[in-house]
Amino acid sequence: MTASRRIGVPSQRSVAKLAGVVGAAVGVAVAGLAAGVATERAIVRRSKAAPDRYAQEVFGPQPCDEERCIELPDGTDLHVEIIEPRVSAPRPTLVFVHGFCLDMGTFHFQRKALAERGEHRMVFYDQPGHGRSGLLETGEYDLARLGDALYEVIEQTVPEGPLVLIGHSMGGMTIMALAERHPELFGERVTGTVLMATSAGRLRENWVRQTRLGLPAVLGKAGAPLVPVLDNATRFTGTVLDRARQSTSNVSWLLTRRYGFGTERPSPALVSYVEEMNSHTGTETVARYLRTLYLHSRHPALGALAGTPTLVIVGDRDLITPLRQSEEIVRCLPRAEFVRVAGSGHVVMLEHADEVNDALLTFLARLSG
Repeated sequence: MTASRRIGVPSQRSVAKLAGVVGAAVGVAVAGLAAGVATERAIVRRSKAAPDRYAQEVFGPQPCDEERCIELPDGTDLHVEIIEPRVSAPRPTLVFVHGFCLDMGTFHFQRKALAERGEHRMVFYDQPGHGRSGLLETGEYDLARLGDALYEVIEQTVPEGPLVLIGHSMGGMTIMALAERHPELFGERVTGTVLMATSAGRLRENWVRQTRLGLPAVLGKAGAPLVPVLDNATRFTGTVLDRARQSTSNVSWLLTRRYGFGTERPSPALVSYVEEMNSHTGTETVARYLRTLYLHSRHPALGALAGTPTLVIVGDRDLITPLRQSEEIVRCLPRAEFVRVAGSGHVVMLEHADEVNDALLTFLARLSG
């Protein structure tokens, strides 16, 4: 008698086979990009030697008034930094939520500009599995869990008073997940929302068309059937991929420049800064988040934002969450302010910090009347 097997659940053998396919796809991608290492090194060397307005900028940890370790209900630790206002009548607290494979440092220029003004209390945190926060202790890496983590950050750092949520990429999706699970916060506590370079869904289309969330397009050709077993596949390939990432720094730098930035010659210091954040995110974390981002669909959750002033910012050369996906958000939120940044890619708040800061400061001033 043949043993029965649940339909739709891959066997260990099929998982291993698909893991091999994923590993092969990555191998092909890395081999293809690394074929001509000397040329790549020369390109990177020339790029880094070019004039750079941020060559003397000190990236990394910035001063704060308080550091906290917030423990989620499952035991996961989140690293949080708080900056207090210097004015007697502070405006709403600003909570910043960063994107995939990044950390709170992506808001480097916004944090610097706002801290100098001293008008707002600000809360920054590293999402689970990123920066100085721990890996999720239990369960799936899904956006609902990230929405719950954001709720916990709010509960423990901004228990009362108005606040503005500012999210980039996966951070914007995290805000949507919060709106889906706690719509009562919006309009009452949350008095404004800023969504930078993000999407309410349909990332499948972009996966196939362009980048598969920042990885080379060859991975997209492996197709959607690989996504449900991506978690399992990393059990076989995670260590290998980590070593590959560490040994191909020139490739990583060029990929970061290609998929993160829109200008032809972005600041080498900025590219290096973003690449460093990317490299600090482990392969297991990358793979476990890819599936939830790929399946992300939260257009209905935008309804909770309809009565809340919203600013949508996107670079018109964003390859990861293209312009059309922000346009779709604005169609759902017709009262939202929409800022398109010409010539910018996905890390718009770093690449075109002055324009983003101007839009953000204008939006915040309008909220305060």
